[in-house]
Amino acid sequence: MTEPPSCDIMRCDTLARRLLPQMRAEMVYRLVNERGISQSEASKRLGISRAAISQYMSRKRGFTRQDFPGDLEVVIERWVSAIVSGEGTITICDVCRSADLAGRR
Repeated sequence: MTEPPSCDIMRCDTLARRLLPQMRAEMVYRLVNERGISQSEASKRLGISRAAISQYMSRKRGFTRQDFPGDLEVVIERWVSAIVSGEGTITICDVCRSADLAGRR
C-alpha cells in the first residue's frame, strides 16, 4: 500500500486556489438546486454574501466546465451534507488527499 504524501503547504495552497472556488461553486449550486435551500439561507449558513451566492448560481464565480474526479465528487457531496445537517466537517486535507488520489489514476 502506498503511503499518503506528507502535508506540503505549497502543494495544498496551489490545490486550494485551483480547486476550492470550483468546488464551492458546485456545492452552492447543489445546496440550492438539489437540496432546496434558498439563496438567502445558503448565504447565512456559509457566511458569505447573498451576491456571492447569486454569482455562484449564475456560474459567474468559480465555475468550470470540467467534471470533478470521483474522489472530489464524494468530498463535495459530504460538504453539501454537512451544510444541510449542520454536522460534520470537510478539511483542506480532505481536498488535498482526494485530489492526490484522483491524480494518481
